[in-house]
Amino acid sequence: MSSQLTASSGLQVINPGIFSLIQDAGRFGLHGIGLTNGGPLDSNAFRWANRLCANPQGCAAVEVTIGGLVLEATVDTTIAVTGASAPLTINGHACELWRSYSIQTGARIELGFATSGSRIYLAVAGGFQIEPRFNSVSTVPRESLGGLHGDGSPLQAGDMLPCESQRSTTPLSLAADLRPDYSTNRALLRVILGYQQALFSDLQKQLFFTSDYQVTDRSDRMGYRLKGTAIAPSADGILSEGICLGAIQVPADGQPIVLLNDRQTIGGYPKLGSVLSLDISKLAQLLPGATVNFEAISIEQAHNALMLDQQYFERCTPEEIVTND
Repeated sequence: MSSQLTASSGLQVINPGIFSLIQDAGRFGLHGIGLTNGGPLDSNAFRWANRLCANPQGCAAVEVTIGGLVLEATVDTTIAVTGASAPLTINGHACELWRSYSIQTGARIELGFATSGSRIYLAVAGGFQIEPRFNSVSTVPRESLGGLHGDGSPLQAGDMLPCESQRSTTPLSLAADLRPDYSTNRALLRVILGYQQALFSDLQKQLFFTSDYQVTDRSDRMGYRLKGTAIAPSADGILSEGICLGAIQVPADGQPIVLLNDRQTIGGYPKLGSVLSLDISKLAQLLPGATVNFEAISIEQAHNALMLDQQYFERCTPEEIVTND
């Protein structure tokens, strides 16, 4: 596959949508200098978008929140769109998600607004060719880092997303029964309890694991703030320490916060445990008002779930589609 990239070749942004960011697998190993991970909130939809384009895992793609993205191709290439259910048209023709399409120069790609779920991923063959900052192109707006221009800004009208010119390939599709269901308005999240569980009495933990929590409108890429039964740790704060993906902080008001990809690198609120990384994808697709429940699992169960998920992903083979497109 040859690459003929210039500042004027790729996918041009006609309308950036509500909030569209360039994301690759994320920025790792830099918490020591205060840089968080970034990366896709729904890692499952992200990796499938790349796989349907025959890309290595982790290639740069666009994460679209809610929808509204409109692009115009200035190269012949292949795209795939996965994630939340939203209308997709190419040159005015309705197209389904969770499959790849060969597109030609001049093609107009329009993504409507999500009807279930909230995060949509658009990948292109070979990934978007963007200069990395600190070993990643992931966009973290609050750190003014990454993305197309390197300054953490979301996509803007007139931006050009550089990508490779590619000959037409056989389209691939993920079978409908293998696609995630985003239509439910609730999620059960598995939690690995941490050493700070000692700050929570058995009664407080029982309340947490038997209560419904609602996603609030104060949720974003840093964390999902929940509202429900207040949990009271025995200490209001702790010495600041590093924070992992999915950490469940309990601030003074007792309302849990599940920290996500753009979280701060250190914090001083007590943490009950961490949501299993696999379940972050489910949480990140929920809109305000959705219901969240939690269940405790052991670290051995978490390891098994991660291994089984990777094996399942590798065994699932996209179907080839013979078309006259």
